[in-house]
Amino acid sequence: MAIISFSRQVAAWGDEVAASLAEKLNYKFVKRTDIEKQIVELGFPKEKIPTYDERKPGFFASFASVRDEYLNYVQYALLSAAKDNNAVIIGRGAFSIFEKMENHVAVRLVADENTRIERLKTEFNWNEKQAKQRINESDVNRDGFHKNFFNVDVKDSSNYHMILNTGKMNVDFAAELVAHYVKANISQEDEIKGHKKIQEYLKAQTLVNKLVFEEKIDIKFIHAEINDNELILQGVTESPMLIDKAVRFAADLYPEYSVKSVISVVQDFKTY
Repeated sequence: MAIISFSRQVAAWGDEVAASLAEKLNYKFVKRTDIEKQIVELGFPKEKIPTYDERKPGFFASFASVRDEYLNYVQYALLSAAKDNNAVIIGRGAFSIFEKMENHVAVRLVADENTRIERLKTEFNWNEKQAKQRINESDVNRDGFHKNFFNVDVKDSSNYHMILNTGKMNVDFAAELVAHYVKANISQEDEIKGHKKIQEYLKAQTLVNKLVFEEKIDIKFIHAEINDNELILQGVTESPMLIDKAVRFAADLYPEYSVKSVISVVQDFKTY
């Protein structure tokens, strides 16, 4: 089975198409509220979600440690949602997180501006000026969110398997197109490889979260990845002792892997 991620413009029927597809395939639909609820349960302050959640962070927010905390929680929540496969996930940079998964299908939904304006006017009883303002604000925020957190251009068509214009088709037809693509292109071998990789990504993110939130090891931009039987730690720190501590913790947590550090030691390193 597959993991299907949706990127969408506001008023391009993202939730509607994703929900319809999940129903057609009998998949779990992971909504924005589901991810938000989980990251709050994991420990991220609810009041800080509006600063980061699919928004372009302000100048100081983009450098704050809470930004990395948010990213770690979001990645863990998305990987947890996908660990059993058969999931439709909308937004939160999922297309980037699952990019290397063999059983992943990335879809982007767009529509022309006039269509989006009319939909917003109808849904919220807004005038044209209000609808245009919402579109401009959303486009800027989602573009900034993806660049800041994942260093990707959300508008780049090469990020996706399919781009569908919902200004030219209805919800059911769009969902049917994606369902057909998934059934025709995701093989059993893809499912096995993708499932294995998701488990590895989830293990790596679990390690990162434990190092950051439980062990309080101060390594900036810490990242872990698993390649075959090797677990690789990346990041930046001022202290070789912290690297040794992180490596020992990783080896104790996952003794089945050989742990390697490529963490850089930089004196007087600061984030602003």
